[in-house]
Amino acid sequence: MINYGFSDPNPRTSMRRKMKVTGSGSIKAEPDIATVNLGVVTENMSLEAAQRENTLRTNAVIDSLLKLKVSRKDIGTASFDIQPQYDFVEGRQEFKGFRVTNILSVTVRDLSKTGEIIDTAIASGANRVDSVRFSVENPAEYYSRALSLAVRSASEKAKELSYDFGVQLNPIPIRITEQSSVTLPEEAQTMKLMASSTPILPGQIEITARIEVVFEYR
Repeated sequence: MINYGFSDPNPRTSMRRKMKVTGSGSIKAEPDIATVNLGVVTENMSLEAAQRENTLRTNAVIDSLLKLKVSRKDIGTASFDIQPQYDFVEGRQEFKGFRVTNILSVTVRDLSKTGEIIDTAIASGANRVDSVRFSVENPAEYYSRALSLAVRSASEKAKELSYDFGVQLNPIPIRITEQSSVTLPEEAQTMKLMASSTPILPGQIEITARIEVVFEYR
């Protein structure tokens, strides 16, 4: 998609006219890292009992991951939450206990072990698996290549417009604005897991660079 604009063509009010174009470039990359969010949810009428059970099960999950050679620095707390639970019976609110939720964020550096890590965590006491997110650990190289494609795209669009309108383009831009992002396909970015035996397939990641460039012409 091209966004472009021309300034006032009256030479008395504008000696040089401006053209604005956008350019984009995308590079496909194989993911080399995954982030798994999983954890333990416990409920009990006693908050102390719910916390105690949650701590025991969470520690068991962490120990099981360490035995799979997951580094301790790759295991962190994504969220921790305590909520009272209520039921409505005949229009009245009745307390039904406390819910304690402890979600861990696990960085997986060997993607072939992603499914095994999830299975092991569940076998060790995890009862909630939120998502698996794939990415590249060092995206700078891919982004640089995508940015080069975006620059080429913007330059070619400006040349095409100047040719079509019969104007002389100054190929050196007067302003460049980056509008970039790393785009993850939805099916690869976040997968809600219904069962621990579900195969984990990373797919590909698309790293996209977008720029807005302003050229002068006459």
